[in-house]
Amino acid sequence: LVRRRWSVGVGPSALVRRGGDFGDIARTRQIALEQGREDAHVEQMETQSDMTMHLEGKLLIAMPGMEDPRFEGAVILLCSHTADGAMGLIVNKPTPGIRFEALLKQLKIPHQGNDRDIIVHFGGPVERSRGFVLHSADYQTVGPTMEIAGGYNMTATQDVLTALGEGKGPKTALLALGYAGWAAGQLEAEILRNDWLTAEAPADLVFSDNDSGKWGGALRRMGVNPSGLSAVSGRA
Repeated sequence: LVRRRWSVGVGPSALVRRGGDFGDIARTRQIALEQGREDAHVEQMETQSDMTMHLEGKLLIAMPGMEDPRFEGAVILLCSHTADGAMGLIVNKPTPGIRFEALLKQLKIPHQGNDRDIIVHFGGPVERSRGFVLHSADYQTVGPTMEIAGGYNMTATQDVLTALGEGKGPKTALLALGYAGWAAGQLEAEILRNDWLTAEAPADLVFSDNDSGKWGGALRRMGVNPSGLSAVSGRA
């Protein structure tokens, strides 16, 4: 069995299957490390102590002063964070016009007519046609499923979509197109200049259907009143 990664066009009428063998998640992480965000430059860490940050499995919460409109109001689950860089998925920005059932149809994956309708999200500006499924740890394929701190898994092969289409697969799941990537030291520098707050990543918030409430909900769980938040940094 050859597992295939799945990718789609960014428009609802351009959902097409890409050929080729599965390019594993390690490759995606390497691209993220090499490329970083599409238009961002690499910044060095400002203090040696910030090299001890280990944020895999944590949330990044965009501060009100975020200048990049693609990340305005974003909540990101960090899937990987090392000294070489980081990658994550935005979990609160639905992709307009792309429905789960339509995506399965265009990828020629059977849909059993169950009432499971998973929201497709904008995962970030890097490789926006590439698909990822962030899901609970109760489902794992042989090989290409990536384990993430905090009890999350991520799979980028079509077999997870097939399982979801059959009403099986992971208990909870979030589909994302694209991802966010940072080069070495870049994320640490952005945190230091107050672009992001960091927090724990409760699964009920990450997988909630209430995307519009995730930003405020994540802040309130930190004890922060969203309406009174200014562009100051902090960590939980």
